[in-house]
Amino acid sequence: MENCGNGSRPLFTTDTKSLWDLYLDSFTDPAERQYHNCHACRHFIERFGSLVTISDDGLTMPAIWHEDDAPTIYKRAVAAMAKAVRRAKVNGVFLSSGEMWGTPKTGIWRHFAVCPPSGMVFKCLTQTAGQAMAEKREDFKTVMHAMGEFTREHLETALTLLKTDSLYRSEKVLGQAEWLHGLHVARAAAHGSAANANVVWRAVATAPAGFCHPRSSMIGTLLEDIAAGKDFDEVSRDFAAKMHPLAYQRPQAAPTTGAIAAAEKLIQQLGAAGSLDRRFARLDEVQALWRPAPKQEKSVDGIFGHLKQKLTKQPVLSIPAKVMTWEKFRQTVLPTAERMAFQVPSRGPFTALVTAVNPDAPPILQWDSDDARNPVSWYFWHGGSLASQFGLQGGAFVDVEALALKPSMWNGWQEHHGAGILFVLAGARESRQAGAALFPEILKSEFHGIRSVIEAYSLSATIAGMDQPHAAGVMLNKGDTWNATVRVWVSGHSMDYKLDRWD
Repeated sequence: MENCGNGSRPLFTTDTKSLWDLYLDSFTDPAERQYHNCHACRHFIERFGSLVTISDDGLTMPAIWHEDDAPTIYKRAVAAMAKAVRRAKVNGVFLSSGEMWGTPKTGIWRHFAVCPPSGMVFKCLTQTAGQAMAEKREDFKTVMHAMGEFTREHLETALTLLKTDSLYRSEKVLGQAEWLHGLHVARAAAHGSAANANVVWRAVATAPAGFCHPRSSMIGTLLEDIAAGKDFDEVSRDFAAKMHPLAYQRPQAAPTTGAIAAAEKLIQQLGAAGSLDRRFARLDEVQALWRPAPKQEKSVDGIFGHLKQKLTKQPVLSIPAKVMTWEKFRQTVLPTAERMAFQVPSRGPFTALVTAVNPDAPPILQWDSDDARNPVSWYFWHGGSLASQFGLQGGAFVDVEALALKPSMWNGWQEHHGAGILFVLAGARESRQAGAALFPEILKSEFHGIRSVIEAYSLSATIAGMDQPHAAGVMLNKGDTWNATVRVWVSGHSMDYKLDRWD
């Protein structure tokens, strides 16, 4: 499996013909030919022998056959089969749930077989390998159609709009736009129609969920408007309406009886019933960039020592707040900050963190996985909240208990959820129930088909732990214009900073 990069490269099926005949024909001695006429080896060659990998420039390489490593007696056979496989046309993505490909041994007889790396074994509770392969074939057709409809120039225009934050919630679409543009560039660099198609197969095999359906997604809507020659104001207005948080991927009708039955079946298959219960997250569960330094008791020298401290205390100069970006603040101020206070807005993007009631329940969030657990999500109210609704007073400076990136950024940045920083504020506490705050756009792709049921469940559920202290505060997002004042103490001296944007 050296040609497969030890499991790091996807495999593809081809239309190779008569591999078994090529194998047997390589043995000119009738006795040798009969000796190698083996049912187990034939099954392996016909099932796995035609598999290939695809390079960045669209060239194929046999996944199984490597002439240089073949024993002398098999060199002729391997060379013939490798040549045939290299000439074949790619016709699908290969997936298998088998932990052993072929039968290595029967009795005293050894056969062709491969033990694939664990990363190459298909594991999915809701699909068979065959179903997933069929889906990839349809994805290839869909992407090829989109490539023909949306030109490289259309995508470059879209990227300009998305990267400059000219469009509302552009981060939700930017990743898919970059993927499509990169695919156009790769196809242009490929030599020949076969390599051109192979580049698409390679992209389809590794595409993030949803990327292979551009014509039915928001990037398709944007590209259609650009292709139609609409002006920026119209494009921006249409995009904003469709990306509204209360509309984007949100079902607009109650679930049907059939949808509820399908959802029950899927949740049972995934074992995810316990994953839907949510509670407010505690401060100690926050993966923080910064926390205040531990408070130290001031030593008093003698009975009258406190009087010396009062006498030596100097009046504090009133210095205007220093304006800077979050990135500069993070690099230059945060490393030495001992204490911090945030000036509470009267109304603003107050945010609460939510996590799983059952921490061992299967992951359902896009940024949560068995290998790196992180069941924490967040929510805010559309249009913002009053400070009083989070138990705070507008205009007051409140101690910052932690600074944290958006939960989707904790274990590696999930870019399509955008960048943001949360100021966790002392005493901040939600006073209203927001359902379970399980939104379709944050759930794994397996739940996309039952999003109407999840939405209905979320609206009727409650988040546990509202009466307990929980992590809440103000979240500032990249792409927005900020007006946030932060007071920072270093070595007992304070300085105000006004954060105006991310970078």
